[in-house]
Amino acid sequence: MKSKGRMRNKAVAQRIWGELPRIALSTLAELTERYSFSVSFGDLLFLNETWYVTHTGLVRLASRRHCFSIRVQPVHRFCEPNSRRWAFKATVYRSCSGDRFVGYGDADPSNVSPLVRGAEMRVAETRAVNRALRKAYGIGLCSVEELGLEARSYSPPDPQKAASTSNGHQNGHTRLRDRLCLLIRQRQLDANLVKAYAADSCGTPNLRDASREQIEAFIKNLADWATKDRPALLCKLNSYAVPHEVSS
Repeated sequence: MKSKGRMRNKAVAQRIWGELPRIALSTLAELTERYSFSVSFGDLLFLNETWYVTHTGLVRLASRRHCFSIRVQPVHRFCEPNSRRWAFKATVYRSCSGDRFVGYGDADPSNVSPLVRGAEMRVAETRAVNRALRKAYGIGLCSVEELGLEARSYSPPDPQKAASTSNGHQNGHTRLRDRLCLLIRQRQLDANLVKAYAADSCGTPNLRDASREQIEAFIKNLADWATKDRPALLCKLNSYAVPHEVSS
C-alpha cells in the first residue's frame, strides 16, 4: 500500500510540476512513507525547488494521528489591530496525557502577500497552528502559509481554456459549475474552502444565490490568483477553514 502511495504521489507531482529532480523525488518518497502526505489532496507543494507542507496536510495528519486537541489564543501584547498586526499562540495536545507542543505565528501587512491583505489575523492564526503541528509531529518542512511575497510554483495550462473545448453548452461555453470544478481539480484546491470563499466574494449566503456574472468574475479571479501567487491563494482559502479543533 505504501509503495502504491509513493508511486501515486510521484505521478501526480510530475503531472503538476513537470519532471522533478531526483533529490526532490527522494524527499517526496520519504514524506509519503513517514507521514502519508498526499499531493493530490494538496498536502504538499513544490515551490522554488523545495517541498512545503500545507495547512491542509498538517490538519489531515493530526486527524490520522488522533490528535487530542489544538487550542489557539491571541498574544495580546504583540497585537496591534489598528496596524493589522496579529500574533497567536497555538498549543497542540497529541494525547490526553498532557504532551504539549507550542507554536507562535504572526502576520502584518509587511509579511503577507498583497492578495491576502485584510486577512492578517486569520493568516497569523494559521501560521501558529502550523508551527505547533510541525513541532508535534517532527516535520522539518516549512509550511507554505509562512512564505512571504515571492514564492511561485509551476503553473499548468489555464483550466478555463481547457474547459472551453469540452462538456459545453450552447456557443461552446461550459457550465459555470463545470468550469469551477475543473479549476479546483487542476489547481489541487479544497472544494469546500473554494465554495465558502466564492459565496463570500459574491456577497451571498450561498453560492447558488450569486448571479452568473458574479460567478464568472470569481472564476476568472481564482484562476488568475492560482497562476500568479498560489501560496497566497492557499492562505486566503485556509482562512475560511472551520475553527482549529481536532479531537480523538
